[in-house]
Amino acid sequence: MSDADVLLQPSALRRLRHLLAALGPGLVVMLADTETGSVIAAAQSGARWGYRMLPLLLLLIPLLYMAQELAIRLALGTGKSYGELVRRRWGRQAERAMAAVLMLSCLGALATQLAGLAGIGQMFGVPVPHTIGLLCALILLMIGTGSYRSVERIALGLGVFELAFLAEAWLARPDPAQMLAQLGHLPLGSHDFLLLAAANIGTCVMPWTLSYQQSAMLDKGLTLDDLKPARLDTLLGAALCQLITAGILIAATAAFGKGAGGQSLAAIPEIAGGFTRLLGPAGGRLLFALALSGGALVATIVVCLTSAWTLGELAGQRDSLEKHPLQAPWFYGGCAAMLIGAGALVSSGVNLVQLSIATSVANALLLPIMLAGLYWLALRELPPPLRLSRRYTLALAPVLLLAAGFSLYAGIAGSLG
Repeated sequence: MSDADVLLQPSALRRLRHLLAALGPGLVVMLADTETGSVIAAAQSGARWGYRMLPLLLLLIPLLYMAQELAIRLALGTGKSYGELVRRRWGRQAERAMAAVLMLSCLGALATQLAGLAGIGQMFGVPVPHTIGLLCALILLMIGTGSYRSVERIALGLGVFELAFLAEAWLARPDPAQMLAQLGHLPLGSHDFLLLAAANIGTCVMPWTLSYQQSAMLDKGLTLDDLKPARLDTLLGAALCQLITAGILIAATAAFGKGAGGQSLAAIPEIAGGFTRLLGPAGGRLLFALALSGGALVATIVVCLTSAWTLGELAGQRDSLEKHPLQAPWFYGGCAAMLIGAGALVSSGVNLVQLSIATSVANALLLPIMLAGLYWLALRELPPPLRLSRRYTLALAPVLLLAAGFSLYAGIAGSLG
């Protein structure tokens, strides 16, 4: 029997449809992970320190997957979101504290995305208020009139544009000899290097990405039967996310930085200018605009939905994109409130790069709390079939502890330097 005949069998077709139906939440959240803050942190790293941050970006792939995989287990094993599990385990006060931290993280992330998109608009002569107003209207229209699956498809379509960063890295023609020379000298004693290391960690594993994936899988209606494809979905997304981020660093190194203590970037148009000089005035600007806009729009969608789900759970109900806006006022009201608040913050003229780095470092400082909570819930709340094996528990603990410890140290040392 040929391979084509096997694929045509009903059982094979059912498995393929099952696989395709389960894919989505992991890829979406990882594409959102490559957002404006990640672009700025990676571009700053390349401009200031060349290729020296590249090992950290690649080492973050297993950490990113391990953390998000715990979120998968908890969602499919308990049928509850992160906030609901916190309430069940530690009570209402703990849930409110967690929600406050999460909402602050979401507000900073959303403001960063809108500011990045406003910067893209400025590159083409569109005033900031016009860009912000149009974006808020379009996002609210899309969320208010679509189902989860339709919003997910739109997010995946937008995320494809992020692949332009890989094209930019290839066209930058990095120098292998220079890369190897720089990788042999990591300035771990530099406060500036540590600050950017914390920023890169803070744009990799974030409170809102962990919360989103759990809630999104529940909203999509996935079950334990979807565990394997959900893991594959997240593993592919984690690798793609960090490869794209590495591509940004490589392109920025070629455009801005040749060694330690290189250029410091202050605005999105300035970052875009380097890519324009590298790839030409037309191609460089267009590729950068498409890639940054794709990631920022996906992150805007993810952050808005995370905020809405969190507010709905605080109100004592789990809302969904399948409900009409009048049936879920907390859900849709939360989306609107976050967009308006972030839009107002951006329109105030706040410095995007400083806001992005500050948000990323704050995420790095919050990471130990989020990882500790996730690990503890996985040990206490998972049903027997999904419980962590003793070997994996012992292997996972030092990885999370190392990541949390370095994140905390780099965030504090970099901030005080």
